[in-house]
Order: sequence, then C-alpha cells, then structure tokens
Amino acid sequence: MSRHLEVREVLRRITASARRLLGAEYAALGVPDDHGGFAQFVVDGVTDEQWKAIGPLPRQHGVLAEMFHETGAVRLDDVRTARAFGGWPDAHPELGAFLGMPIVDPDPAEDEPAVIGVIYLANKQGGGGFTDHDEELLRILAAHAALALSNARLYERSRELTLAGERARIAHDLHDAVAQKLFSLRLTAKAAAKLVDRDPARAREELAEVARLAAEAADELRAVVVELRPAALEEDGLSATLASQVQVLDRAHAADIAFAADRVRVLPQAQEAALLRVAQEALHNALRHSGARRVTVTLAGTPDRGALLRISDNGRGFDPESVRRAGRHLGLASMRDRAAAVGGRLTLDSAPGKGTVVEMEVPGA
Repeated sequence: MSRHLEVREVLRRITASARRLLGAEYAALGVPDDHGGFAQFVVDGVTDEQWKAIGPLPRQHGVLAEMFHETGAVRLDDVRTARAFGGWPDAHPELGAFLGMPIVDPDPAEDEPAVIGVIYLANKQGGGGFTDHDEELLRILAAHAALALSNARLYERSRELTLAGERARIAHDLHDAVAQKLFSLRLTAKAAAKLVDRDPARAREELAEVARLAAEAADELRAVVVELRPAALEEDGLSATLASQVQVLDRAHAADIAFAADRVRVLPQAQEAALLRVAQEALHNALRHSGARRVTVTLAGTPDRGALLRISDNGRGFDPESVRRAGRHLGLASMRDRAAAVGGRLTLDSAPGKGTVVEMEVPGA
C-alpha cells in the first residue's frame, strides 16, 4: 500500500488486500464527503457489469453510515439483522456475515479521533462468520491503511501545489512575453493604419514590424504550450521524452536545437523527472534570453550508473554573479533545488559573449 501515492490506487489496494487477507467474498471502502455521500467508494469482488447494474454510489445511511460514528469494529453474523439495516438495490449481491472497521486519522487536527474511511467486508468464503482473528487482522490493516491514505493525500496536495506554482509561472511568462508583444503589435498596427494615406513607405515599415512582432509572439506562445504538454516519462522514458521535446522546440524556434544520448540507463522516476524539468528550464532560458543560434542537449550515462545532462548554447552569455545581485535568477535556484532534491548537483558556466553551459549530474540508484 505504501508504494503507491495516488489516493484512488491506495484505496483500491487496501480494499483488495482486506478481501484477500480475510477470505471475504466482497469488500468495499468508503471515504466520506461533507454532504451525506461518499467522496470515494471502492469495491472488490464485484464485476464492472454488476457494479453498473447496482446503480449510483450509496449514500451515508444504514449500516454504512453508523460505521462513521464508531472507532472500533462492527462484526455481525448477518448484516440483515442489524438495527440500522435498510436494504439494498435489486441488483446488489446478497450479503450475510459482515465485518466493518473504521480507518482512523493517525494525526487528527483535534483531540477526538477522526474516521477518514471505513473498510466493509461481507460473506466469509467457505461459510460461517468472521472471527476474532479476522477482526484483529483487519484492525492491523486499517492502521497501515490510515498511514498510507494520509501519505497519499499529502502527496496529492503537494502535487496540486506544484501544479499551481507551474500555472503561476506560465501565467507570468505569458504576461511578460506574449502579452507585451501583443500590446506592441496592436500599437504598431494602429500607427500603420494612420500612415497608409499620408506616408505609404512608412506604413509598409510599420507593417513589417507588425509581422515581426506577430512571429515573435507566436514563437513565445508555442514555447509555453510545449511546456504545458505532459512529459511521457513513464511510457517513453527520459531519452525519448527529451528527444521529442527538443524536436518540437527545434521546429518552433529559429535556433538550431540538437539532442544526443549515450549509454543512458533507466533511472528512478524522481531523478528522471528532475532531469527533464531542469532541461526544460535551461532550454527556456537559452531560447528566451540568450539570442543563441545553436543549442545542444546531451544526456550520457556515468560510471556509477547515474546520468549527466548538459545544455549548452552559443548565445550572448551573462555574468551569473551580476544576475544574482540584480535579483534575476533565471530559474537557477529552482534548478539547483531540483538537483539537490534527488541527490544530484547542478553547475552553470557562463560569461558575456561566451555562451552558457548548464550541467546536472545525478548518482545511480
């Protein structure tokens, strides 16, 4: 359960594990919402066709609802004899023996324990009811499930914050680059319109400027769109993903952009993601700020089974210390943070008129 970080996958693993561990015919896990329903409801032991025939998700009523007010197990020889039992839809399977266990928040915000989900098991395989041993096993599983579910929620929340930060950065880029160019384009077009009759030659010059600004705005917009495209690391791997992105950028920009890879092994997912993001940031800087006519991206395996990423350009270069003092970081702090987060290191070599080289090395797994 702890290997998975997406909430839905964690819930599915918990449910399947509980059913298999206790030998139940059916298992379900419900996570409540604040409106009398379920934010998530996962089942195991029911086919897709059966699930569709059952109909909408259940509401918090009957035995399902009572479990959210319990901090211990509820074990019944026949769920239909429970005081709170209220029946089920026509297509619902017949349930008999029942065992329910709350999943309690391991770190509640208040003193009172908070139930963040409930595991429901029904119909002991081979007949009979659930035992004390079954109940103890499910209690242990629920404790692990609470930690796994909390970790998955924290991961998804951190991912949401990361995505929000990416959106803010992209919005900033759009404002700084595309929006300003479009504003200039609009003013230049207005000036050309006023000059058409009075000074045709000057009007033609202004229209040529309109065309130039429009082309630059289109290039900037394409660059932002490329960054928005999901990186298919899991499907294609780092080398293929980098090659694809470089190919797209090469078509979108006047600069010549090349990529080469040599003896690159598969790396842990976090390392590949960090290398990809650093490459994107360095390419963004080279194409946006350097005026480079050629940018080269190389990715090579290292003797310790790690990888070395190198992005070099023949642009105007800059003095890193002057940039730092001026408060213009060009994403350098972000790149260094990404490298450090996966145990790697990032170096930058640049000087006015000398181009720029960014290198990031990550160790082997």
